[in-house]
Amino acid sequence: MIQRLAEVRIAKSNEQKLRNKGAVEAGKDHYKWMVLMHVSFFVAFFSEVYLLNAKPPSWWLIPFVLFLIAQVIRIWAISSLGVYWNTKILLLPGAKVVAKGPYRFMRHPNYTVVSLELLVIPLIFGAYYTAILFTILNILMLRVRIPVEEKALMELTDYENSHGQKQRFFPSQ
Repeated sequence: MIQRLAEVRIAKSNEQKLRNKGAVEAGKDHYKWMVLMHVSFFVAFFSEVYLLNAKPPSWWLIPFVLFLIAQVIRIWAISSLGVYWNTKILLLPGAKVVAKGPYRFMRHPNYTVVSLELLVIPLIFGAYYTAILFTILNILMLRVRIPVEEKALMELTDYENSHGQKQRFFPSQ
């Protein structure tokens, strides 16, 4: 949770810098639902662990290692994007899209990390209901968010030249 709060702080700082340069926001309508989903994740997770007495399984080390790997990729993704990293879809019209770090290999590594976290964090503690529910909710959210982001990137940046024609692990439709 502390990590998420630090990320919100980074995102707010980056948002201000990008808006000062003329950034445009896409996906504003679904953003509040995404935030609600992430806040609800922590409520459900802590509730399942403390109120339903979820217990770590004997194989907790497997999801824990996956969580640690996800953190490395998260830091790599955030540092690769620099000021362009944000929790919102903020784009500078005409900007060159960052195609370094994990973005060389896949279009949306940060979403991959978040998806992995929403699954493995509850599994570490045996919170199976939270793992299943929020994995499904996240899939539904990303089915909205990724097309909105891809469309905005194609319309406002050089995304088609830098990413659009290349096949990645998670190519767009």
